[in-house]
Amino acid sequence: METVLLYNIAQTPLASGLKPILLKMKVRIRVISPEQYDQPLGVLAGLPGFQELDNVYEGDGFSEPMIVLCGFTDQRLDQFLRELRRKKLPPIPLKAILTPHNQNWDSITLYQELKSEHEAMHRQS
Repeated sequence: METVLLYNIAQTPLASGLKPILLKMKVRIRVISPEQYDQPLGVLAGLPGFQELDNVYEGDGFSEPMIVLCGFTDQRLDQFLRELRRKKLPPIPLKAILTPHNQNWDSITLYQELKSEHEAMHRQS
């Protein structure tokens, strides 16, 4: 099942435009709270074979909006990105696809990786 993990989206201009797109596409929405940042992404996405950890994240976390798309085909990903552009929503610099490579990562690890990649791309521009 297609699922989107949303981080720090509530109370942003993005929230009011993003959720209707996801609902129209019948994508499951999971709003991730900072207390869940230690959980593997596979747990947060509801993948089979992943078990929730007992610990609760108590660090500073991050405040930038981030989304993780889970279970999307290339066609559905293209459709989602087209809808974002069509609705003229603000860009989401920190976005990722859940993969076998990153499904065991926690949210902080993914955030740091995306932030590093984003900064590297902007240095090259």
